[in-house]
Amino acid sequence: MAKPPSSAAAAAAGGRGPVHNRTRLLLVLLVAVAASASTAGFLLRGALRDPCDGRGDPAALNTAVAAGSPLGFMSSKLVLLVSHELSLSGGPLLLMELAFLLRHVGSQVVWITNQRSEETNDVTYSLEHRMLNHGVQVLPARGQEAVDIALKADLVILNTAVAGKWLDPVLKDHVPKVLPKILWWIHEMRGHYFKVEYVKHLPFVAGAMIDSHTTAEYWKSRTSDRLKIQMPQTYVVHLGNSKELMEVAEDSVARRVLREHIRESLGVRSEDILFAIINSVSRGKGQDLFLQAFYQGLQLIQHQKLKVPTMHAVVVGSDMNAQTKFETQLRDFVVKNVIHDRVHFVNKTLSVAPYLAAIDVLVQNSQARGECFGRITIEAMAFKLPVLGTAAGGTTEIVVDGSTGLLHPAGKEGVTPLAKNIVRLANHAEQRVSMGEKGYERVKETFMEHHMAERIAAVLKEVLRKSQEHSRS
Repeated sequence: MAKPPSSAAAAAAGGRGPVHNRTRLLLVLLVAVAASASTAGFLLRGALRDPCDGRGDPAALNTAVAAGSPLGFMSSKLVLLVSHELSLSGGPLLLMELAFLLRHVGSQVVWITNQRSEETNDVTYSLEHRMLNHGVQVLPARGQEAVDIALKADLVILNTAVAGKWLDPVLKDHVPKVLPKILWWIHEMRGHYFKVEYVKHLPFVAGAMIDSHTTAEYWKSRTSDRLKIQMPQTYVVHLGNSKELMEVAEDSVARRVLREHIRESLGVRSEDILFAIINSVSRGKGQDLFLQAFYQGLQLIQHQKLKVPTMHAVVVGSDMNAQTKFETQLRDFVVKNVIHDRVHFVNKTLSVAPYLAAIDVLVQNSQARGECFGRITIEAMAFKLPVLGTAAGGTTEIVVDGSTGLLHPAGKEGVTPLAKNIVRLANHAEQRVSMGEKGYERVKETFMEHHMAERIAAVLKEVLRKSQEHSRS
C-alpha cells in the first residue's frame, strides 16, 4: 500500500490562490492513494468539486450553467437512472458521472440500484453518500415509489444489459408505458450477457447507447443471430475525460509531486521505466499475459544485451483482502520467475491520476473482444503516455497504431508482440515522448468531457423527442 503523503510533498505545491487549490487537490489525491480503495477511490471520477463547497443560490447557478451547457435542455427534467449494481466498476461509475452532469444543469435525478447487497458495505455507503451530496435522490429498487417515479419520469436510463432484470419484477403491467422513454446504455462485450431474460424488451425501448462502434456492431449481429431480436435505434457515444482529471494531467507541478510520491511508495527510482496495467484483476483484463510478455521482454533485453533503464511492471487493480485464484496465479508466476523485485501489485483504486503521473507506458491488455471502450486508455493519453493495447474492441477506436501507441493481438499469440513492443518503448525514449504527445493531442480533439456531453446531449434530445411523440400518439 502506498505511503501517506509527506509534508514535503504538500509543501512542494503550497501557497495560496490557484496554488492553494493545487495543494488541496494534491492532498486529496495522495490521501486517496494512501487510504483503502473502498472509501477513497471515487474522489477523482465523481466530480471532485462538491456542490456544498459552492457559494450563492444553487438554483441561479444551475440556470447559468444550463445556459452554457449542451445538456441545458435537461434542466428541470426528471431522470430515473437504474444501475444493475453500485460498485467501483466502470458501468456504475460512468452512470454516476452522467448523474452529476445532469444535476449540474438542474435536472432532477433519481438513482436505483437493482442488485443491492443486503449489508451496506463501505463502497455502497461511500458512493451513495457522494450522490446524496450532489442532490441525487437514492431509492430502493422495489416498491410503489420506484414504480411511480418510472411512470412520472421524462427519461429512464437503464445502465448495462443486466439492468433489464429490473423491469418485469418491479414495473409488471406498467412496463409497456415505460419502454418508450427508456434509453438503454450498454457497456458489455461478453457473450454471457446475451440472455433473453436480460434484454427481451430491448427492441421496444426508445434507443440504445453504446460506447464504441465495434461493440454496437457486435450487439447488432449477436442479438439478431442468437436471440432473434432486433436492436432499437442505436447511438454510439465515445466517452471523455473529466475536467478534474484534465486539471491534474495538465498541471506539471501536480504531476511531478504525484510521480515522486508513487515511485517512492513503490520503491522505484526516478530513472526507472514503469509499464502499468490499470484494471480490475481478472482473466478477461489480461494481467497474466501482460506479466508473461513483461518477463519475455526482460529476457530479450538480456539476450540482446540492450542498455535500457531498469523496467518495472505495475498491476493496479489488485484486491489485497480477497485474493482470487487468478491473482494467486499471477503472484505465483512472479515468484517462480524471480521477478518479484520488478513487479508491483497495487490495491484497486479509482484515484488513477497519481499512478498515471508515475508511470511511463500504459498497457491495455483486455482479451477476447477487448474493451467496450476503455476509459483508462484516454485517461493515460491525457497524461501524455503511449498505450500498448490489444487490437480489439474500443481500443482500436482510440489508439492510432504506430502514432499514439502500438497494438498487438489478443490471446496468447499477442504475448511475444507485446514483449517486443515493451522492449521497443523501453529502448526508445523519443518514441515514448512522441506517442505521448500525439495521444494528448487526440484527447484534446476528441475525448474531453465537453465532447462527451455534446454526444450524449444529441442522444438525449432524440430520445426525448421520440418519447414525447409516443405519448401524444
